[in-house]
Amino acid sequence: MSDTETTTLSDLGDAMGVTPAEAPAVVEPKIDEHGRSYATGKRKDAVARVWIKRGSGVVTVNGKEMNAYFARPALQMILRQPLEAADRATQFDVVCTVTGGGLSGQAGAVRHGISRALTFFEPELRSVLKKGGFLTRDSRVVERKKYGRRKARRSFQFSKR
Repeated sequence: MSDTETTTLSDLGDAMGVTPAEAPAVVEPKIDEHGRSYATGKRKDAVARVWIKRGSGVVTVNGKEMNAYFARPALQMILRQPLEAADRATQFDVVCTVTGGGLSGQAGAVRHGISRALTFFEPELRSVLKKGGFLTRDSRVVERKKYGRRKARRSFQFSKR
């Protein structure tokens, strides 16, 4: 061991020559001139472009009301999860365009986009959304079809004779 040991983070900063003034500052919100934050969400083959701004809680997907685009209650619940986890369900208007995939993948992509846009609008919400798992892109995708098989895993029926 060396003669000088660093025991705290400030000691380590002093040893590296970093002063507290050079330490990273508080993360600034990313809001455009229209008062909106933008983020992209992805799930399976679906990609969602999401804009949020202060409002009354209206969610618009591809020009339609959320209830009209996602008719199943389970998909509507998926969209509302990040807003409810952050206690902002009626404080933001959400406008998004989503392409690719099916309805389930699109709902997951919009949820991911809303979560990311919320962290850009209010960076202090990041820890709440991270704990809920809303900021992690779900990397599960459809397994590819293999040659010599009917589907990804389905094999031809075995015939003994």
